[in-house]
Amino acid sequence: MGEPIRLEVRTAEETHVWSVEGGEVELPLTELLRRRHLPLNTRCGERGLCDGCLIELQAGELMSRSSDQTVRAEVAPQTVRGCEYRLSGTGPVTLHIPARSLLVYEPEVLTDFRLNVPRALNPVWRQCELSHEQKTERTLDELREWLRTTVAAHVGEETAVMIADPVEARLAESYKAERNQDEKTEPFPPVATIEFRPDGWTVTGLSEQATERPWGVAVDVGTTTVVILLVDLSTGRILARAADFNRQMTLGDNVLTRINLCIDDSGALTRLQELASRTIRSLARKAVRGVEEPAGQIVAWTVAGNTTMLHLLAGVDPSPMGTVPFTPRFTDHRVSSAADLRLTERETGGASPTADVREAAEGAKQGRGPSQPASSEAAADAAVHLLPGAAAYVGADLCAGVFSSGLVYDDGPSLLVDVGTNGEIIVKHGEHLAGCATAAGPAFEGARLTSGMRAGRGAISHIRIATEPPGLDVDVIENDGAKRQHGRPRGICGSGYIDFLAEGRRCGLLGPTGRFCDSANEAFGDRIVADEAGGRAFRIASGRGGRDILVSEADIALLLQAKAAIAAGIQILLRRAGVSPADVKTLYLAGGFGMFIDVPNAIACGLLPGFRPEQVQLVGNTSLAGAYLALLDAAVVTELSRIAERMEVVELNLDPDFESEYIDQLSLP
Repeated sequence: MGEPIRLEVRTAEETHVWSVEGGEVELPLTELLRRRHLPLNTRCGERGLCDGCLIELQAGELMSRSSDQTVRAEVAPQTVRGCEYRLSGTGPVTLHIPARSLLVYEPEVLTDFRLNVPRALNPVWRQCELSHEQKTERTLDELREWLRTTVAAHVGEETAVMIADPVEARLAESYKAERNQDEKTEPFPPVATIEFRPDGWTVTGLSEQATERPWGVAVDVGTTTVVILLVDLSTGRILARAADFNRQMTLGDNVLTRINLCIDDSGALTRLQELASRTIRSLARKAVRGVEEPAGQIVAWTVAGNTTMLHLLAGVDPSPMGTVPFTPRFTDHRVSSAADLRLTERETGGASPTADVREAAEGAKQGRGPSQPASSEAAADAAVHLLPGAAAYVGADLCAGVFSSGLVYDDGPSLLVDVGTNGEIIVKHGEHLAGCATAAGPAFEGARLTSGMRAGRGAISHIRIATEPPGLDVDVIENDGAKRQHGRPRGICGSGYIDFLAEGRRCGLLGPTGRFCDSANEAFGDRIVADEAGGRAFRIASGRGGRDILVSEADIALLLQAKAAIAAGIQILLRRAGVSPADVKTLYLAGGFGMFIDVPNAIACGLLPGFRPEQVQLVGNTSLAGAYLALLDAAVVTELSRIAERMEVVELNLDPDFESEYIDQLSLP
């Protein structure tokens, strides 16, 4: 056995020193760092296909995992992918991890939304009191009919009420007892539990007393982030909110990567399901711990998300969505139990991203052990409602947004635009709904950009460029989520890049193709520098650790591609509807990116081509809003199914005008 290796790891925040020995020496650096609670952005599933896990070797030697070749930092630091290298086993090693490569930072996740529709209180889980006199002459059929009639009157619907098998058995036992006893029988259980199902209301349980504090959980399970609301079902009041990165990010940062992983690896589906379930469990536990009132019981869940995320959470293979004709296994309203989806399991340790690190620290501060259970019990048989979507790439998150934004009831013409890893767009004209998804890629989340990062602590969220005199101001997201000028940044997030494109074009820094104008050297000469690839870059600020925050011409090219994909999708849908941007009554801009974006700059750079600021309404996390409304009003679930059935799904890759429109949108106005 060799001597332990001294490993020093530096970040912008702190320096760690560890001793590595035994089998850990041969682990890829991504796994070695993950075990020490410094997970990297392994968005391609550690297949060496992206630059998410780039690290800098400042001293010592590393070995390639695919060959015996080594890399040394003898003259200058060397940049490598953490998934492709390991410790060589000789001498001390010093690594620097850029902020953009770290997964462990506080995400700026949107948990707020604007509800443009009224909220009722008719939750998907209810209880009703059964008040009646036992009569021995009653037949079993009469007993069933009495139960159905009582429940139907309680929910206020004329639809048929079903009785679950366990309750049927309880009825039969009660009837048998009545027929076989001369004395008065025990009174029939006075409380019925009724739950909404795809085919209507069902009596799922009988009990001696009502659940005192029934709680529900609304979930938006996104590709990048997961957000939950803990809700009091008796009042509709939101008790707590929690959000974090989707732990599936360690195996890929977009849906296609995760689908392909399931195609290539038979065990990937199980791992992806566990990562999604574990993310939601952790957030539910965190939310419950934040409630300062007597504990309740989680009895129902509603989940919105794109179709791939719902497949992975359900443990259903999404592989058919990876190839034409992109056929999902399911899109309709689907109900499982919390136990089946692993939402009630206790955490069992092991490597995990940010939530475990933060929860362990929180627990230590409050005198809790890391695996102490939450103060509320999540019922194993609680129904988990996976909400309905329209197609493989127009999912439940979009249908939820169509409803919660109010677009479905809007006179129109109107648009819903959600800018993320995929640009998702819905148009409503008259009674017609049409939707599409366009592969914008993760550029607006900072992926593959020189100084890119997701919106979180230390990210530059806004940029302002002045020409007379030349100058630049930035806003930086701080610990409390506030934006503060002149903070020390770690990188740039999507809203900052939108500002840079618009401001750069306005002040003459950028030409129509996104290249730096020759005249810019005179005004901004000291800020235009060479990047690592030998091209030109614009220095935004000096970052933490003394490293410059840059926007290169290569970065701008990626941003223009993402911008063009979304803008072209908008133009194609509007053209199909026979309307122009000027005709649109309201453009509902959804998602966290939309809430932080400067709308005039989004229009100026061509992301929202041809619109006016007064047409745009920021509606926040409409997917979460839809899940919340569905939790509290079973009629919303039915309406979401109707929306999904009405939706015309537009495949942009089959539209003859899309490629030409995309090329037209690649330039800056």
